[in-house]
Amino acid sequence: MSEKKDKIEENVNNENKTEEQEKQTIEENNCEQMENGNEESVAEEAEKDPMQKMQEELDALRDKYLRSVAEFDNYRKRTLKEKAELILNGAEKTVLAILPVLDDMERAIENGAKTDDASVLKEGMELIHQKFGKILEGIGVKKIDTADADFTTDYHEAIAMVPGMGDDKKGKVLDCVQTGYTLNEKVIRHAKVAVGQ
Repeated sequence: MSEKKDKIEENVNNENKTEEQEKQTIEENNCEQMENGNEESVAEEAEKDPMQKMQEELDALRDKYLRSVAEFDNYRKRTLKEKAELILNGAEKTVLAILPVLDDMERAIENGAKTDDASVLKEGMELIHQKFGKILEGIGVKKIDTADADFTTDYHEAIAMVPGMGDDKKGKVLDCVQTGYTLNEKVIRHAKVAVGQ
């Protein structure tokens, strides 16, 4: 009986040990699964982070691009508007400078009807001409000098060739038929001249 009892106790102990071992094995497996699960979730987070980062960078670049396009479009529209205003109102400064000459001409016409003295009219016209010349110089318009000048196509347009003027007059401007002008050193009208041949 005592042997049976010992065997039974031994079997129970073995069963308890087996149960404990099974529990321990299950716990170990659960721990491993949890660790593996944590590793997988960490790996998933690591995989998500670069994707999220790339998406955020893409969104930021897209936003920057759209802002740049909008800013450029606004700049283009503003520039076109400014150019249109310059074209429409670019001559305003010149017209304002010339209006006093127009006023002087109107006064000369009114006073010309009151007098028969031609010298007074001539003097008035000369004064208006001088004033107008000064205004043109003030806005950058200058006469092209043709007196004893060598003919050059940069400033002159030959409308006549005069032969037999001698070697000293060959290639020289002999007469100016129409005065030429420059505006800020750019030729805006060539002087029409007769050239010695």
